[in-house]
Amino acid sequence: MAASPTLRRRRLARQLLSLRANTGKTVDAVAKEAKQRSPKRPWSAAKVTRIEGRKLQHLRETDLLTLLDVYGVTDEEERAAYVKLAKEASQAGWWVGYKDVLGSGAYIDLETEAVQLRTYEPMYIPGLLQTRAYAEAVVRGSGVTDDHEVTRRVEARMMRRQILDRPDAPKLTALVDESALRKIPSEIAPEQVRHLTAMQRPHVEIHVVPDEAGPHHAMSGAFVLMTFPHDPSVVYLEQSMAGMFLETEEELAHYEALFTDTQDVALSVDASVAFLEAHLKKIQ
Repeated sequence: MAASPTLRRRRLARQLLSLRANTGKTVDAVAKEAKQRSPKRPWSAAKVTRIEGRKLQHLRETDLLTLLDVYGVTDEEERAAYVKLAKEASQAGWWVGYKDVLGSGAYIDLETEAVQLRTYEPMYIPGLLQTRAYAEAVVRGSGVTDDHEVTRRVEARMMRRQILDRPDAPKLTALVDESALRKIPSEIAPEQVRHLTAMQRPHVEIHVVPDEAGPHHAMSGAFVLMTFPHDPSVVYLEQSMAGMFLETEEELAHYEALFTDTQDVALSVDASVAFLEAHLKKIQ
């Protein structure tokens, strides 16, 4: 898989912010000095803020080197490492070919690089565990009627599933509410339930949250916790218009606890397999 530009931008922005903090300079002071060093380039406090806030899709090498000059980074190896990171942050992954249906692809960027994914789904089967038929039903159920767009969205979702077959596949722990199973269209339900049972692997754990668990802490909605080898974790909340990424320590701690509390009321892997098999007998 290609390097994740979203993850690289997060890392680059965090490192540049740290460099500025170490100098004690304000964004205004940095912009002023950068303008003096590179008068032909547009510099402003807003631009520095955008760079630190990952709002720029591409950071020019000349601008990066100017910032490193302002921050007093003179070591050539360190400067080269920053340039390399900035170039990687501009690379595109396979999902750029599906930009028409995926938008920025920010979520897939991060999903691709995660070493651990923990998700709770009250209404749907998680995307990485969906069959093609179920994925199509979900896309059409969301209001997409154009056949070409449906096909493109389903193809992209099937491409996403490939990360679970990689030698370095992430650890996936999925908490799936029983209500999500009941919402699978009857004509494709047996295939999807059999697929869930077959997907139980050493690096894939599927836990059913049964109705008998009653009210629980995660009932407010779906979320995904993404963990990376060298970068801070991220929480993703999917909303009707656009997704939201949460990154503060307080937010991460909240959803870590939420996931743990919900997993405590979910069935074990073995009990979930038995539950799915029993459910399959009912619907066949």
